[in-house]
Amino acid sequence: MGNSYAGQLKSTRFEEVLHNSIEASLRSSSLVPRPVFSQLYLEAEQQLSALEGGSRVDNEEEEEEGDGGLEPSCPPTAYQMHPPPEGCCTTDGFCQAGKDLRLVSICSEPIDVPAGFLLVGAKAPSLPGHLLVSFLMVGTSACGTITPPGCVPGFSGNCVGCGKKGFCYFTEFSNHINLKLTTQPKKQKHLKCYLVRNAQGVLAPGPLICWKGSELRGRQAPTGPGSSSLFPPPPDSSGPPAACSSEPSPGTNPSAPVGAQPAGPGSDPPSLPAAAGPAVFNGKDSPQQQLAKGKLPAGPRPSALGIFSNSGPPKKRHKGWSPESPSAADGGYPKGAGSRAKYESAGVACVPPVGLVGPASVTFPVVASGEPVSVPDNLLKICKAKPVIFKGHGNFPYLCGNLNDVVVSPLLYTCYQNSQSVSRAYEQYGAPALQPISEEMQLLLTVYYLVQLGKYQARVLSESLLTPAEYQEEVSYELVTGKVASLGAFFSTLCPEGDIDILLDKFHQENQGHVSSSPTAASVTKPMSLEVGGAPACTSSGLEPQRIRPFQLAVAQKLLSHLCSIADSSTQNLDLGSFEKVDFLICIPPSEVTYQQTLFHVWHSGVLLELGLDKEHVTRQRVEQYVLKLDAEAQARFQVFLQNSFQNPHTLFVLVHDHAHWDLVSSAVHNLYSPSDPSVGLVDRLLNCREVKEAPNIVTLHVTSFPYALQTQHTLISPYNEIHWPASYSTGADLYPEDRKYFGLSEFIESTLSGHSLPLLRYDSSFEAMVTALGKRFPRLHSAVIRTFVLVQHYAAAMMAVRGLSQMKNYTSVETLEITQNLINAPQQCPCGHGLMVLLRVPCSPLAAVAYERLAHVRARLALEQRFEIILGSPSSGLTVGKHFVKQLKMWQNIEDAEWRPQTYLELEGLPCILIFSGMDPHGESLPRSLRYCDLRLINSSCLVRTALEQELGLAAYFVSSEGPLERGPRSEGLESDAEKPSSTDNEDEELVTEGSTSEKKSPVKRERSGSRDSASSGRSSKASGSALGGETSAPPGGPPQGEQTRSPQPCDVVFLPKLVYDMVTSTDSSGLPKAASLLPSPSVVWASSFRPLLSKTMTSTEQSLYYRQWTVPRPSHMDYGNRAEGCVDGFHPRRLLLSGPPQIGKTGAYLQFLSILSRMLIRLTEVDVYDEEEINVDLREESEWRYLQLSDPWPDLELFRKLPFDYTVHDPKYEDASLICSHHQGAKSEDRGPPRKPEDLFVRRQTARMRLSKYAAHNTYHHCEQCHQYMGFHPRYQWLPTPRSRRSPGYTGSSRRPVVGKPRLFGPFLIKELSYHNLELERNRQEELGIKPQDIWPFIVISDDSCVMWNVVDVDGGGERSREFSWSERNVSLKHIMQHIEAAPNITHYALIGMRKWSSKAGGRAVREPFSRCHVHDFIVLNVDLTQNVQYNQSRFLCDDVDFNLRVHSAGLLLCRFNRFSVMKKQIAGGGHRSFHITAKVSDNPVAVVPAQYICAPDSKHPSLAAPAQLLLERFLQHHSHRFFPLSLRNHGHPVLLVDCYLNLGSQISVCYVSSRPHSLNVSCSDSTFSGLLLYLCDSFVGASFLKKFHFLKGATLCVICQDRNSLRQTVVRLELEDEWQFRLRDEFQTANAKEDRPLFFLTGRHI
Repeated sequence: MGNSYAGQLKSTRFEEVLHNSIEASLRSSSLVPRPVFSQLYLEAEQQLSALEGGSRVDNEEEEEEGDGGLEPSCPPTAYQMHPPPEGCCTTDGFCQAGKDLRLVSICSEPIDVPAGFLLVGAKAPSLPGHLLVSFLMVGTSACGTITPPGCVPGFSGNCVGCGKKGFCYFTEFSNHINLKLTTQPKKQKHLKCYLVRNAQGVLAPGPLICWKGSELRGRQAPTGPGSSSLFPPPPDSSGPPAACSSEPSPGTNPSAPVGAQPAGPGSDPPSLPAAAGPAVFNGKDSPQQQLAKGKLPAGPRPSALGIFSNSGPPKKRHKGWSPESPSAADGGYPKGAGSRAKYESAGVACVPPVGLVGPASVTFPVVASGEPVSVPDNLLKICKAKPVIFKGHGNFPYLCGNLNDVVVSPLLYTCYQNSQSVSRAYEQYGAPALQPISEEMQLLLTVYYLVQLGKYQARVLSESLLTPAEYQEEVSYELVTGKVASLGAFFSTLCPEGDIDILLDKFHQENQGHVSSSPTAASVTKPMSLEVGGAPACTSSGLEPQRIRPFQLAVAQKLLSHLCSIADSSTQNLDLGSFEKVDFLICIPPSEVTYQQTLFHVWHSGVLLELGLDKEHVTRQRVEQYVLKLDAEAQARFQVFLQNSFQNPHTLFVLVHDHAHWDLVSSAVHNLYSPSDPSVGLVDRLLNCREVKEAPNIVTLHVTSFPYALQTQHTLISPYNEIHWPASYSTGADLYPEDRKYFGLSEFIESTLSGHSLPLLRYDSSFEAMVTALGKRFPRLHSAVIRTFVLVQHYAAAMMAVRGLSQMKNYTSVETLEITQNLINAPQQCPCGHGLMVLLRVPCSPLAAVAYERLAHVRARLALEQRFEIILGSPSSGLTVGKHFVKQLKMWQNIEDAEWRPQTYLELEGLPCILIFSGMDPHGESLPRSLRYCDLRLINSSCLVRTALEQELGLAAYFVSSEGPLERGPRSEGLESDAEKPSSTDNEDEELVTEGSTSEKKSPVKRERSGSRDSASSGRSSKASGSALGGETSAPPGGPPQGEQTRSPQPCDVVFLPKLVYDMVTSTDSSGLPKAASLLPSPSVVWASSFRPLLSKTMTSTEQSLYYRQWTVPRPSHMDYGNRAEGCVDGFHPRRLLLSGPPQIGKTGAYLQFLSILSRMLIRLTEVDVYDEEEINVDLREESEWRYLQLSDPWPDLELFRKLPFDYTVHDPKYEDASLICSHHQGAKSEDRGPPRKPEDLFVRRQTARMRLSKYAAHNTYHHCEQCHQYMGFHPRYQWLPTPRSRRSPGYTGSSRRPVVGKPRLFGPFLIKELSYHNLELERNRQEELGIKPQDIWPFIVISDDSCVMWNVVDVDGGGERSREFSWSERNVSLKHIMQHIEAAPNITHYALIGMRKWSSKAGGRAVREPFSRCHVHDFIVLNVDLTQNVQYNQSRFLCDDVDFNLRVHSAGLLLCRFNRFSVMKKQIAGGGHRSFHITAKVSDNPVAVVPAQYICAPDSKHPSLAAPAQLLLERFLQHHSHRFFPLSLRNHGHPVLLVDCYLNLGSQISVCYVSSRPHSLNVSCSDSTFSGLLLYLCDSFVGASFLKKFHFLKGATLCVICQDRNSLRQTVVRLELEDEWQFRLRDEFQTANAKEDRPLFFLTGRHI
């Protein structure tokens, strides 16, 4: 356990008793130590002395003990040196012959090393910091483990300086080299290290010398500064040891002492330059180099480096071994065959050989110091299991010797370090400080606990420290070297008739020609699930059709939503509007089955056709371009992907990283330690390369069921970019109704709870008991080897028992017998021959091959080749299925292709088979619905992390039909998972249901559940009775009981686990969370602190993600290790998403659907819905004298245009609900206008057409927020259109149609016009000083609605001016083209307003034949701010402000011109504007919208104040309820309502006539018109009594006067003398429903006398 106590224990009584108890337990053959507290309080003090003592060794080793820094109780005896001969040199650092021996002096000189000798460094007490160079003979028995057999102990050395030879005693030699010692000369103390030459040929200190019998030391190890490497001991009489270089050669791993530590100021040897490159021993190649050159034979196998325990007889009680332990070698692992260690300490440079670097972790050595310790050859025989050495308190020694039999771990030391921070953490959180336990006390308590574990648990712990590569190599070595032969011989002896193979051969010979491999009617057990007619029903189906389920669609939409959030953020990391199409690449682990499975999904999803990446027929070769298997050929194909992304900047590339938790090794590991292995760090090199990170058109989507390793403090993925699979239920409601329900890990665990039927999650106690017994019998074999051989033996015995060899039932377990029975009998219960699949998980590939060969052999000898298939599934290869079964699959799936072969596990649906699933980790392979048993009894200790455990259990996840709910029967009294259940070997009298037997007797564990009833259907969604969740009793022979014939539980997968894993999964903490969830989430991460909260069962996936992001950090081998410092938000990559969901739930279909809807959205972003409506009130126009008949004129002729009358009628379809404007030239009948439409219908049901945006579109339709325009230099209020240099009219886009309610002045065109005129005046004044006339300053501006997106021009081909022949075409043009044409018009400055037609696909030749019209213009206007100086926009208006302004301009005598051959397209904007503003009460707990009838009220009345401007309330009320004020005007278009100076919309059923009170204004002639009403809105002084008396009104006509306050209202009535012709009543006074502070509008109504 390391030099934990430096030879001295504290004097406390508790520690002494604890220490003695541990030692007694270690010496004892008992597994459990004597209780500490019994010894402490109940036993006599004298009994403790019996545990002390131990054999003493020779005097030299005793003295060495004293000099080793172990704090002897008495001072060392002084040593007196013999005086040197007369005349000899006595200078320090020189020999007696006067030759310089200092390393610093002769390190560069050539030294001829005699054969059989090594160069070593001697430490001189009189020369601190210097080493003296000496020769030491290889044959010295005390030197490490290289002593040849029969060598006599002693010393043999030569002097390097003078060449004197033959020194047989170190005392004589030390006198010759002038060491001038003050203590007894000892070679173990003063000959410190080997000397080696580095790459520059300079002699430098090398590894320490492993002296035989050395114990733990406390001194620092001498090495060069900055070097942290492992140094092997000398190989077998073939040369000196080699220093571990920074880049070890592949394939080499000599037996090595462990853990050199950089020399510091306190180290003994001098500080020399660090060796660069491979070290050279005495001018020769190192053993690694010689092995690479073929000079040295490689060991039997490379293995993990290790640090191991001490051997030899005990010197002190805390280092003792059992005195009866044999000393002879046990014939274990060969010496020098390799050493193992688990390197976890950070900051040490030396790493294991390349072959041992795997994706799980990159390990680093435990830092060691002090003198070396040798591991004895018989250690494994003594311990009966491979010891695990934990680094404890104090300095760790170098180890040498038989290093194969021990494993070293720094985990305990790491725990000690973390525990010291607990007290500080308590203080940080405000808790009272705790006194930390000393490291020595922690060590004692830990050792006491470990001793109680016993040797089986120690074996599991030892094996769990191996990396996956080491685990595979260990097993391969045991198989290749024949170490498993003894295990095979043991199984052979189990058979009652001798060798099992002999029994198989005998059965084969006796039944050859008599036993058919095809099922017979007599051998078929009667099915329990029958149709009404009694015939067995086939409930298995073929491959499930590809369809998108509600869950998958919801996840796809969530992915799209997150992507849009990235694009819509202010970071501008993704511009979705710039992409025209979608392309993708799916990266998957190097599994052939997963590759074919992904190809199948892509092919049948139709995503290539959806994305436009392929035409009508998709070929397999085409699909393969979009799926990348991350193997040796991946890098070249990935470069093609990057090149495509670079060449197509307008294509959005989605890089899907499926099974994203696989291979998280950093590319730095590949670059430093394994540049020749392309698979190491491949994901990091490809997906995290600079090109991917910087490409603005690449989005990376990580998809995994186990995201924990991607949720660390250094992750690249923002927590806001995580998408978790949604839950099925929320507050009791089914969110996504489906016909199938997911059955995963939680459901399996639930089946183990009390109150349920037989659990679906089980363990096999008989199997575990046999494995434990054989583990003790064969301690040198890896437990995986033993477990595999036992399980294969059980399957073989079960097959033999089912075939009639009933005596073999005692040599298998009930569980295995159940599996085998159902496997063989299931096809007999189905008329189509469908069967079930048994998944046999064998992670180790060599063992999987052994299992396959053995089971195939047994199957052949039992003539079962046609009954079920045995398939070896390996990630590196495809499937191999026999011709007979391929023919069956083709028949079941209606496949006519003669060359077809199954390539995925899904295609094995209904095939009776044993699938031996190999590979250290599943790579995303999906399994068919016919999977019935998932045998995980062989999963190894790697499942001690959450990812690996859930990954294995995820193989059994599946969907169940919602139509047949799982039934829960009473819990069985004799479950397979009960430890006390009777095994098959305890009930030899029971009969077994075998093939050919009609016996109905069952075993005590109710085998009818696992008989024909249970296996009548192989489909997962079938309805056959007798599933694992069914009852215990079987149905009567005549069929199921009445009432149960049509209702039966659905068969569910049964999962068998190792007992250790079963206990881990089923045990829960106080919150109900399975304890397995609290495991380390991944082997590639570590906990950030031991002082962390526990996971809770109530945590959501998002909360778990945040937990791991806070409490886990990546290991140095993790690809995220160097990403960012903790808390640095900039470390997140902006275009990375993480999709996580349970295994086998449909994530592939979800992200393929995401690609489809993403493509549709991008197409939609390049399209826009524009209004496509015909003009209204077209039939009210007059004939030719009202039209501009010069059809070929490019511009209007001013004189001809002035003669045209103004068309008062509004033709824009958006004003379909507005009041019709009449003139003396135009009239309308009641039937001319259709029935009124609801206001909401006018907004929602407006007709649109989808148009593809052209290159002339005004702006990006996706990104139009004003925040981004601020960054781009645009003012949020007044935005200049992107205008070409040749255009002279500045443009503004005002949100006039969607003002901010309550603040219309900020966005209305009023301010735009006023600002423009002010600028015009300033520019005129400036230019006038330069001699330019004011009329030469361009007076036009463009005011465009923000919904204008594209412009079109009509090309006319007419047969002449008056010709009836007329043809035309319309094309999209740029705004520049239109503005250049308009600005080039003659006399352009004489026009006040210029507009264009609104586009409509329904526009006929009549609309475009007339080139110009004098009428209303809307949405896009060219405004002459000079001519309209005195005509203002009404700054208070919300509705129809452009109609009102047009009427004001015309009445002022100005010209309005519409270019009919230009049209503008307006996009539909779904929200915004006054229509989407809901008026509610100002103070209300329940903001319910108020109807328009309540927008006005009587003054001084109690009414709820409304939260809306008074102007909006007025306009809304008049639009919907003006008939209350003007009852005679309703549908009375011959007698309109007279509007003075203002146009207000009174609804579509009331017509109006507009007049202006301004002098010299143009008005319609009203002399012969009689009006049904008069509306005076905020009239000014131009409106007088004489002006109103010009008009005639019907008797009973209505007057409505609107003013700002009640006082103005009364003054207006008096000033206009209204009481002369109008009758008023007090009750006819109203106001808008505003609070007083909101300044309501007041109005008075009266009737004409």
